Formats: sequence, C-alpha cells, structure tokens
Amino acid sequence: MNAAPPKLTRAQPPVAAIVLGAVALAIAGVVFFFNPATHHFYPVCLFHKITGLNCPGCGMTRAIFALLHGDLTVALRDNALFVSGIFLLVVRGGWLAAEKIRGRRAGEFFRVNWLWPVLFVALAFTILRNLPALFFLSPE
Repeated sequence: MNAAPPKLTRAQPPVAAIVLGAVALAIAGVVFFFNPATHHFYPVCLFHKITGLNCPGCGMTRAIFALLHGDLTVALRDNALFVSGIFLLVVRGGWLAAEKIRGRRAGEFFRVNWLWPVLFVALAFTILRNLPALFFLSPE
C-alpha cells in the first residue's frame, strides 16, 4: 500500500528559498573578497568577446563588487541598468512585504505583462551604451 506524500504546510521552511539564499550569499562572498578587475577566474562575456560590444550584463560583476563595498557611484558607472534593477527589486519586495503585513493580497512578484517593457529597456540600454556619445554607460 503506497501512501500519498505529505503535503507541505506553511510551518515547513521553503527549501528552494533557503538554498537560493545560501547560493547567493556564497557568490556574494566570493565577489566581495576577489575583485573582478584583478582576479581573472570569473566568466567572460562571450557577446563582448565576439563582437567587441557591451551587452546589458557587461560590468555586472564589477558593479556587484562595488555595491558590496558601498561604492554606489562606481557600481552605477559599471552597470547602471543592473543597479537600477536591484533597487527596483528591493522596492517591489518591500511593497509586497508591506501588503502581506497589512493582511492584504500581495499578488505576484513579477507580472508577466512587465516582460516586454523590461526587455525593451534592456535592448535600449544595450544600444545606448555602445554609442560613442554615451561612453559613460559602458564599463571601463
């Protein structure tokens, strides 16, 4: 006789969130202690290597390093889109947490209808950061 597996209840910890948090902390620890500008074991951007152009993610590891060391201006110079995205994610998470505390229905973290605008912004950022007149959007 096979019994059905036990159902998850809210009292049990969300395993995926715990594992994801542990992995994020481990990656942040590596980036904190090993500067991407001086240590060369970090993966390289294949798009940049092949085309010589900067993708929306170019400079992200250096931006994380700068943020972890409290240097917002350097992080913005390395990848303004990533830093802005982190800020928006924190604001959205805080808003959802406040709704949950108030006892209201919080909704989805990322709505599907936001996908196209986010992709458009990433594409526009990629185009703009590769224009010579807007050199300041490209990482050094």
